[in-house]
Amino acid sequence: MTGVNPALARARAQARLRRGMFLLPSLFTAGNIAAGYFSITETIKALGSAGNGAFHLDLAAIAILIAIPLDSLDGRIARMTNTTSEFGKELDSLADAITFGMAPSLLALIWGFHFLPDSVNPRLLMHLRQAGAFICFLFLIGGVSRLARFNISHDAQPRNPGRPNRKYFVGMPIPAAAGMLAATVHFFNGIPVQAWWVSLIWLGVVGLCGFLMVSTWRFWSGKEINLSRAHPFQLLFLLAVVAYVILRFSDVMLFGMALVYMFSGIWARAAYSWSRRRRRRPLAELAATDPPAGTNTPQPTSLN
Repeated sequence: MTGVNPALARARAQARLRRGMFLLPSLFTAGNIAAGYFSITETIKALGSAGNGAFHLDLAAIAILIAIPLDSLDGRIARMTNTTSEFGKELDSLADAITFGMAPSLLALIWGFHFLPDSVNPRLLMHLRQAGAFICFLFLIGGVSRLARFNISHDAQPRNPGRPNRKYFVGMPIPAAAGMLAATVHFFNGIPVQAWWVSLIWLGVVGLCGFLMVSTWRFWSGKEINLSRAHPFQLLFLLAVVAYVILRFSDVMLFGMALVYMFSGIWARAAYSWSRRRRRRPLAELAATDPPAGTNTPQPTSLN
């Protein structure tokens, strides 16, 4: 009776381990999908809840916020373990369309427009709800368009380039846009909008997030943060402190972080436009003082 070849057994064990490593990023993606599904179900529950709608809406917002680090980890783990695949990329895009597209657009619609009181003018109420449904749909379209552009773009560059040694997203990423909406709902503890003028502001916020996703403005990606260094103890300690503060004061911290990130892209675009106009002004003044091309400059006449 011949024994098992040790080299062959070792190769088979490594192959099984390799197949198991491919499942690890997909588990985080599945958690992302589960969070999106949970958010949608909680939003639907808020519709049929008599006096507990705020609780369900807050849970729906928290689920979206939890999905954001899950979405970030699946890609990082796939790159760290060298287990990236086309299947994983497609699955991640579909998960983002559900969790950061469908779930926040439904949450924004229900939270911002469904619970407006009957004391509001009926005609105004009808127009607000119709406009809310349309703008939330545009947010969804902007999100899936952002995902499609990201999938087909290779080394895309923003219209307002930043530092050469830093990496940027072209347009606001869909998790950040969804996080802006979810953080706002969580900031108010899920208590739905009761004033018509707040609904108008909410229309602007949702529409702005949808526009920023399809824009070509730069947003910081954070990809230069390297957790695979030999001794990242200082960074890990800092991240642990930040995580504790976020968990302890989640409503204020997450809302503030979402606002800062959203306006960072707007500020970067405004600063770039301002600096470009400032550079063009001296050139325009110089061109105005120079004689037009093709004209002869009069020469002084000789008196000889």
